Amino acid sequence: MSSKAFDKIIEQIESLSVLELAGLVKALEDRFGVSASMGFAAAPAAAAAPAEAVAPKEEKAEFKVTLKVAGPDKIKTIKALRSVTALGLTEAKAAVEGAPTVISESSPKADAEKMKKALEEAGATVELA
Repeated sequence: MSSKAFDKIIEQIESLSVLELAGLVKALEDRFGVSASMGFAAAPAAAAAPAEAVAPKEEKAEFKVTLKVAGPDKIKTIKALRSVTALGLTEAKAAVEGAPTVISESSPKADAEKMKKALEEAGATVELA
């Protein structure tokens, strides 16, 4: 692809809203069988693993993090949300005010628990699924 093609794609991505961008990320994850939270080295290894090698009673590795209720102090919740995600102030405010909101479609267990703990300490109600 030429540089102009890349520039055009980047311009289109820049024009997306946060919710549209989250949908794009989810669609790319589904299409290519990867996770945005996964490292690059882990993706080929996961794809190459045979189905028989997976343990039948495997613990859930990825969680969907949903902000159910913003809590009494939205400012604290916005600050907590920004501390555990890459969202900017406007996006975090929109997510908190629009609760219930999906914060992450698929996060590793440790990251999901970190998000939940930080948001609950700010007074929010969070659900992991």
